[in-house]
Amino acid sequence: MTDPVHAGIQAAIDDNDVVLFMKGTASMPQCGFSSRVAGILTYMGVTYKDVNVLMDDALREGIKSFSDWPTIPQLYVKGEFVGGCDIVTEMTLSGELDQLLETSGVAFDKDAAAKIREANG
Repeated sequence: MTDPVHAGIQAAIDDNDVVLFMKGTASMPQCGFSSRVAGILTYMGVTYKDVNVLMDDALREGIKSFSDWPTIPQLYVKGEFVGGCDIVTEMTLSGELDQLLETSGVAFDKDAAAKIREANG
């Protein structure tokens, strides 16, 4: 039997090129780590779906078992799990996130990505 929570998570990932499972929403993050990842994506002009895991305890626990990753936020690009806050931050600073978005066909602002690296270099 398919877990309905996992089925809902898979549907969100299938229906959107970029999905961020986070605490709160893009416009009102409820934790610093979620805020950082949402801020990176927003600043880089990435269109993404934000899923607030605080609205549903089953979802909050379900996303952890779905990805086998213990923390939130969790970023998915074109169906692939990318990682949490530390990984997304490192990928942004190394340019790996740019490469992932580019090879995945996800539009983003290359100048904004470069500005993040300049500011944190």
